[in-house]
Amino acid sequence: MSPTSLIEQAFAQSPDITQRVTAAIAKSPELSDLFEAIAQHVKSLQPHLQQYPAASLQENPSKKRKLDSLADNASCWDNGTFQSFNDISFSIPQRKKLRLDIGKLPYQGLRGTNPTGNVETFAKWTDIREIVCLPIPEKAHAHYNFCVFASCDDAVASDQMLWSVPNTIPKEGAVSLSDPIKPGDTYKSLLITTLNKCLKPYKKQTIEPNDKEFSSQLAQAHRKGETAYHIKAFRGAKDGFLFLLSTGIVWGFKKPLEFFPFDVIDSVSYTSVLQRTFNLNIAIRKIAAAEVQEFEFSMIDQADFTGIDAYVKRHALQDASMAEQRRAKKLNVNGTRAEYGDQAGKGVAGGELERAAHEAQDLEDEDEDEEEDENFDPGSEGESEGEGDSSGEDEMGNGLVHGGDDDMGEEELGSEAEDAI
Repeated sequence: MSPTSLIEQAFAQSPDITQRVTAAIAKSPELSDLFEAIAQHVKSLQPHLQQYPAASLQENPSKKRKLDSLADNASCWDNGTFQSFNDISFSIPQRKKLRLDIGKLPYQGLRGTNPTGNVETFAKWTDIREIVCLPIPEKAHAHYNFCVFASCDDAVASDQMLWSVPNTIPKEGAVSLSDPIKPGDTYKSLLITTLNKCLKPYKKQTIEPNDKEFSSQLAQAHRKGETAYHIKAFRGAKDGFLFLLSTGIVWGFKKPLEFFPFDVIDSVSYTSVLQRTFNLNIAIRKIAAAEVQEFEFSMIDQADFTGIDAYVKRHALQDASMAEQRRAKKLNVNGTRAEYGDQAGKGVAGGELERAAHEAQDLEDEDEDEEEDENFDPGSEGESEGEGDSSGEDEMGNGLVHGGDDDMGEEELGSEAEDAI
């Protein structure tokens, strides 16, 4: 193909550019190779550009940023510089099976490619904030979700990745690794080992839940005997799971995922504390001057409040439960950091949430007492009069319990004594 034809095809949507490039080549023929290389590069991007119309790129700068990165990164994946896992089930950014490539070079990272070799999703190591491996709850057999969170400030759902693997030994030919597979290696162990090698230069590693941070007190119905690390909750009408990790809190697994690292959490509070459930509110502030954004997770089982409260205190997460705007409309909340220090010095046992639960129970007990008082029928005493001495003694007791004051009690005792005579 002649240079002129290549340039015309590359800049078919911009005839003025074609004219300027042609004029520049005519004036300086030595630039012909340079413009031909540029045209070839632009032409190679056109199949990807057709997936994202210009209007869509203007409305969503994140797509444009990812497309630019794709163009820069496409030529960096040479055979022998990455390792592969075939037929991996992706859920985010889209639900399909892709080949997962893990590049060990700094300018590579993670990518998912379809059977035709086209890249569907990718992330550079420098753009990755965190990779976490979480057990998928409520499955009969163990499966794990690998969640990738972007580090950029304008990260959106399209910057996330989520794929799942069974905790089984890979089939022959399912993985292509530089190191031989050892007996007993599973998809999970091989992925974590491979990811950690690549993350090591960035002083990171794949994060997993553990008993030290949090473990649920609720038994797993699907896999009895295994420790559960999730907290079942609702965000609005959507159900999901919270995971309390060593670097932050994760909410999954529906799109979009949420990751709250410690450095963006402004406060954690407990609200709507009832006998069996409570709500967890996480307020975040990405930068100091930004407005606080609050996420409420509801219907959390009280069985997990002790572990959650211990986690909040262990990581010194500021507790804003006594904020004025909540005080008037919520049942009970936690104290401030300063109060935590005072209580620790005085040896106060139990968490703030536990006391909130006790107070909620006290309120319920008071309501029950009031109902008993309302159901008491003073006319029943009259029916028992004249039935004998034992009946009189019972009435005396009832008078002492339900009498409004001492004088009324004395009058009742006097009238009963006269009846006895």
